[in-house]
Amino acid sequence: MKLNFTPSNSFQVLDQILVQQVAKPSSLNPNQSLITSFTQLGVKVVQQVPDVYLMTIFRDTLQRILESSLHNFPENIFWDFDFIVSSMLKQALSSDAPQDALEDFGNKIVLLMDMFGRESEIRFRYVHDFMYGFDWARWVKKKPEQRASSEPFCLHFLDDLLCKGEEILQCIKKDDLKYPQISEKRYRNPFCFSREPKDERCLLTYLADRKCIPVAAWEWNAMGVWDKPFYQMREEASLQLNIGKK
Repeated sequence: MKLNFTPSNSFQVLDQILVQQVAKPSSLNPNQSLITSFTQLGVKVVQQVPDVYLMTIFRDTLQRILESSLHNFPENIFWDFDFIVSSMLKQALSSDAPQDALEDFGNKIVLLMDMFGRESEIRFRYVHDFMYGFDWARWVKKKPEQRASSEPFCLHFLDDLLCKGEEILQCIKKDDLKYPQISEKRYRNPFCFSREPKDERCLLTYLADRKCIPVAAWEWNAMGVWDKPFYQMREEASLQLNIGKK
């Protein structure tokens, strides 16, 4: 029995929230300039969610994630949500307590946004490394025998990333060489190449065109790839494009 639920009304609010800050949200999809709308994603979600109450929890959790991303990373460029929405749905439906699973997932994502975003001591400029799987691929490569079967947004990875954030904060307190204390007016860039908006767009687009992105977040059924040297490939691409650190 299908739900009497109209995702066009419910999920359309998420599209309105996004375009208030990002007039034309860009996709990293080489074949599509703009992201899949939340209204379109909502159609897929409602086909699989068993009741209206859980559907409401799902949409509200997604709104929390979106608003946290916009608040903490206002200069983010690429906004593909297809795969993270698909991952949320899969985790919820495979749980014995889907509402709790959604709330746990949402809480961890919001904590990560707060920990790494503009109001934190870490202060990264973009959420790209997280959403497109660079952080996940590096995490898997450290212990592939244990983590190779782990999904890009699994709770185990999110927990470890929260621990990593705490470690970085401790390094900043010590004015570490890799993670020194910086002015509140600056974004942190521990990489050897520029991450100014023009350079970030150029570099990620170049990598996406060559299928060198760990997680194609613009695909609903994306398969994460971890066993390639993505960080090295990105550095090499920055040299080819003459994107030096500024």
